[in-house]
Amino acid sequence: MQQERIDWPNGAKLALSIVVNVEEGSEMTVARGDRGMEPVDELGIHIKSPIRNYGNESNYLYGIKAGAPRIVDLLRRYNVAASWTVAALSLENHPDIAAAIRELGHEPVSHGWRWVHQFKMDEAAERDFIAKATTSIEKTTGTRPYGWLSRYFHTDNTRRLLIEAGYRYHMDDYSGDVPFTDATTVPGKPITIVPYQLDTNDMKMWTDPSLTPRAWLHYAIDSFDQLYREGEAGFPKMMSLGLHLRIIGRPGRIWAFEEFLKHVTARPDVWIATRGDIAACA
Repeated sequence: MQQERIDWPNGAKLALSIVVNVEEGSEMTVARGDRGMEPVDELGIHIKSPIRNYGNESNYLYGIKAGAPRIVDLLRRYNVAASWTVAALSLENHPDIAAAIRELGHEPVSHGWRWVHQFKMDEAAERDFIAKATTSIEKTTGTRPYGWLSRYFHTDNTRRLLIEAGYRYHMDDYSGDVPFTDATTVPGKPITIVPYQLDTNDMKMWTDPSLTPRAWLHYAIDSFDQLYREGEAGFPKMMSLGLHLRIIGRPGRIWAFEEFLKHVTARPDVWIATRGDIAACA
C-alpha cells in the first residue's frame, strides 16, 4: 500500500501543528445554567446532580492564572506558531488570553461558543452556536476563525453549516496524518479536513494518571521522529501536539513541553505552522 504524503513549503520533511486548547471559563457548571457540573475533572469526581463543583472550577481557573503565562512564555521564547482552539466565552471571560493570541500573532480556531456538546443541537441551534462563536472570537482576537473543532462530537449538519458560515477547514477527524479535501458535503464548495491526533494530546495525563510527563514527552518525541523519518524517505506528513492550559501549564508538566520544543526546533526542514497555513496546502 502507498503511504500518505503531501508536499510542504520549502521541501519541509514534516509539518508540526501545536494546538493550544482554551476551554477554561466556559466549561459546564450550574452557575452558567447547566444541569450539572463539568464531568472532565482531573480528580475523576463527577456527581450527576445540580451541584456546583467549586474545586474543579478552581482547577480550570489555574489554567488561566498560572498555566497560560508559562505556555505563552515558551511559545514566545522558541518563536513557534500555534493554533489556539478557543471556546468563545472563555476569551470573553478572560480577555488577557485573547490579548496574548493577538500579541503573538497566532491563529484563533473556534472550539465553539462554549466548551459544551453540540451533538444534541438541532440545525437552527447549531447554526446559531457557530455564528455566536465566530462573531465573538473575531471581536476578542481581532481575527475571525476559519477552522473549527467541536467538543468530541458533531452532527450530520456540522460540516455543511461550517461551509455556509465561511469556514475553510474542520478538525473533527482522526483518520490520517495529512490534510485532505471534502468535496462531497456541499458540491462546489469544498472544505479541507485537517486531522487531529489524540494520542499525543496532553489530555492523556488527565485520563490516564499512570502517564507521567516524562512518558508523554517520550511518546511525543517518538511520534515526531517516526514522522520525520517518513518525510526523509519521501512521504512528508503532519503531526499535531494538543495542549491545555490547565494540564501542560502545571509546573510538573511544563518542562516536558519545553523539552519537546528543544527537540523539534533543533531539526532542519521542520515547518511549525498554524493549521490554517497547513490547510492551505491541501
